[in-house]
Amino acid sequence: MNGNKDPLHGLTLEAIVTALVDYFGWAELGRRIAIKCFQVDPSVASSLKFLRKTPWARAKVEGLYLFMRREQARAAQSEN
Repeated sequence: MNGNKDPLHGLTLEAIVTALVDYFGWAELGRRIAIKCFQVDPSVASSLKFLRKTPWARAKVEGLYLFMRREQARAAQSEN
């Protein structure tokens, strides 16, 4: 075990964006994070291009991803 506690460790930005789109869809993603690459003709490629050069937007995306994972864990626990 490497001891790394960062829940984003080993995840690519592409994997994060793809997971968010699968979970929320582009429309809801664009509502939750109001950036043009999610709202106007969205694609993973255009989003990655923007997010890689815009640290504040990337931070929002990573935060929403962590929120999504907590929601998924909560939902899985309530099923048991």
